Formats: sequence, structure tokens, C-alpha cells
Amino acid sequence: MSDIVTLQDVYKIYGKVHALHNINISIASGEWVAVMGPSGSGKTTMMNIIGCMDTPTKGSVQVDGTETHKLNGAALTKLRREKIGLVFQQFHLVPHLTAVENVMLAQYYHSMPDEKEALQALERVGLAQRAEHLPKQLSGGEQQRVCIARALINYPSIILADEPTGNLDKVNERIVIDIFNQLHKEGHTIIMVTHDPKVGQLAQRQIELDHGQLVYSGVV
Repeated sequence: MSDIVTLQDVYKIYGKVHALHNINISIASGEWVAVMGPSGSGKTTMMNIIGCMDTPTKGSVQVDGTETHKLNGAALTKLRREKIGLVFQQFHLVPHLTAVENVMLAQYYHSMPDEKEALQALERVGLAQRAEHLPKQLSGGEQQRVCIARALINYPSIILADEPTGNLDKVNERIVIDIFNQLHKEGHTIIMVTHDPKVGQLAQRQIELDHGQLVYSGVV
């Protein structure tokens, strides 16, 4: 199985702070990886670099065959829209748009909005009946499922999830994890930041960072 993400000798330096220090990681296509570590360990910085939202100070990064460290801002944005689905702990839904319109918004920035496809994406996460509801009319778990539908709408190669169960109760956590399990079975590459050891154990491999350094990478 080929690698879909590779970080080689990656550093990220802010002034005197080494947010990432000599990171070497490869993630195979179709793999589910949990990224773990204490607050301030560099998890979000690494995810931002993989997600084409930031670039390394030094080192090389490849995402789905593209050397992203060589790209400018516009090219990074294009790659992110075409290859990566983002799921955040904070839902980042537009409050005055319905669930289906929030999903279609991702289509708008990628190609052309297609309400039928957006409805199918919501159906896939069990929310077809809530398509016309505003975010404030949805529970936290339902809002997170809208975010997953939005992340999936452009058929990304990679799904980056930053604490996707962090704001959910146990019932909704189980629903969201079941969705990720299904996505993994379908062949999606999942890279998930989590502080929850139980969620981390669901992945095939755990990557642990501490003070910007890779301290563990191994099978769960």
C-alpha cells in the first residue's frame, strides 16, 4: 500500500519556539491514524501542515503525490479543496444556513453546488430528515454529523479530524465513531487528533507527539 502523506525532516519554528522538531512520518493510503499527545505538543501544527493550511519552516511534505512545501497559498488552497476533508471539534457551521446549505457551501468553493448530492451526503450520516434545520436547531452530535457530511461532499482522499468527539456526549460520540469506522472500511485515509485513549485505540496506529517531537509511532 502506497503512502498518501509523508513528512520528512519537518520543522516548524515560531521565533524561538520549535512547534515541530525533525518530524518523520509516513501514512499509508487507507490507514486510520490517531495523533495523540498533551496540549502544546504540536498536534495541531502538524495537522495544519498536512491539511495545507500551513507550511513547514524546514523539511519536505508530500500529500497524495504533491510536494506541498513547494506550493504557494493559492495552490495549497486548491489542493486542500480537492484532496482533504476537514472535521473540527468546533463545528464552524454558518448559523444562518440550513444543514444542506452548509454542506453545499463546501461544493461552492470546490466546483458547483448540487443539492441532490448534498442531501445524499446528509443521508449518509443519518440526517436527511434534518436537512432544512438551522445549526441552532440541531444537537451537538447532529452538528458534528453535518460537518462530516460537508467534509465528504467533495470525495476527499484524506479526512483530517481534530477532536471530532471532544464536544459530544457518549451517545453521539458512538454515532460519530461508527461513521468514521464505516468511512475507514470504504477506504478513506483518516488522521484524527484525539485526547481520548478509547477513541485512539480504534485507530490502526497511534502517533504521539510531545514538545514538538515524535515520541511514539506504532500499532495500537
